[in-house]
Amino acid sequence: MEVSDLFLAPIYLMALYLVAYMVRPSVTNYFTKPFFFPALTLKFVGAVGLGLIYQFYYGGGDTFNYFYHTKVIHSAFDQSFSTGWKLLIDNGGDNDQTTAQYVGQMFWHQAGSSEFLLSRVAAFLGLFCFNNYTVIALLFASISFSGMWAMYMTFAKIRPQIYKQLAWAVFYVPSLFFWGSGLLKDSLCIGALGWLYYALYKGAIQRRAIVYCALIGGFAAYTLFNVKVYILLCFLPAALLWVFNETNARIKNQALRLVAKPLFLTLGAGLAFYAATNLTKGDDKYDVDKIGERSKITADYLYEQSVKQEGSGYYLGELDGSIGSMVKLAPQAIATSLYRPFLWEAHNPVMFLSSLEAGFFLFFTLRIFWRTGIGRTLSIISQTPVLLLCFVFALVFAASVGITSANFGTLVRYKIPMIPFYLAGLYILESMAAQPIQKGRQTMSQPHRPQLV
Repeated sequence: MEVSDLFLAPIYLMALYLVAYMVRPSVTNYFTKPFFFPALTLKFVGAVGLGLIYQFYYGGGDTFNYFYHTKVIHSAFDQSFSTGWKLLIDNGGDNDQTTAQYVGQMFWHQAGSSEFLLSRVAAFLGLFCFNNYTVIALLFASISFSGMWAMYMTFAKIRPQIYKQLAWAVFYVPSLFFWGSGLLKDSLCIGALGWLYYALYKGAIQRRAIVYCALIGGFAAYTLFNVKVYILLCFLPAALLWVFNETNARIKNQALRLVAKPLFLTLGAGLAFYAATNLTKGDDKYDVDKIGERSKITADYLYEQSVKQEGSGYYLGELDGSIGSMVKLAPQAIATSLYRPFLWEAHNPVMFLSSLEAGFFLFFTLRIFWRTGIGRTLSIISQTPVLLLCFVFALVFAASVGITSANFGTLVRYKIPMIPFYLAGLYILESMAAQPIQKGRQTMSQPHRPQLV
């Protein structure tokens, strides 16, 4: 961060608020309008706060590595527009003499590198703001917010009775607005995930604006595929299960519905398997045939680095590089991702905040099981398609990041895509479990049910 940030950031911040003010009437209503600007403000606070934490607490890190690459790309624009454009659009190949001196300055310049892709996105945004770090971070926060608002509106449409609680689940969790707002891959991914969720609901379930939703959903999936494909791999099976369950529930004939359900589930499982085995085929990191081996390498490396630096590492058990060993460790990994670090495992302020979040998740989950009962809780989940989506995705994702992270500092960042789905699922489950009591009261006073667009 430089002195120019103090002058440019307020100007662009006002411009972004002005754009948001003009957009708000078309994406809110009476019930959701009060959450719009507070949620956006938290995203801006998170974007600026992340930069300050990395600069003054960590002394550097990924966000400034991305910005370093954007500066190299912009220095190429200073030489000539065509040179900078080559780096921005086609990587400017290693054998290209006009870009060779700039490629040599980069340590993330590899074909298909998601890190370099993010740097190019940041460099493109930098063209409109004098390549200023804080402004670029604010623009990333705005992109992330757009997807998260789409996610919130989808949840609120599905369960409008608890639109306030859903706003807390999507916007007000500290990890979400901190790690999911600045110049990091996580910001683009959480935004893309929100748009994909919105597009599936509106296009595949409501069957409205199908072409528009196909374009939005396709671009969101493409973003996830190129930035963090494992998010897409974890989300697709749960999403297909959700769509097929919703489609099956609309069949009025009970006999036909009973016949169609296994067919839908088989088709969904087949599509999910095809996606998992073909989307990453040949990828060194995420090919299904290599994923066990890569998970072991990543987990061992992060744990060793954590031990060397006396960091917040954790050990789940022995990984031998096979899928079987990952499945064996999955229950511990899920519990770790959702409910750890515990308070006594927090060794710094960031981990302390994360431990408070994890403690709340644990308390909330246990309270629902205690009040509703294990059997009825599982019954409600199995009969409610959106709850299956939330919890299947959250559990699969929690297992994958819990196994590979091996460090609470890394885990805090990696697990944010599942947080709004898990927490929203808990709120929806709690609301549905209380329905019999509410229905009894409605005979006296029919409470108003908000209708959300």
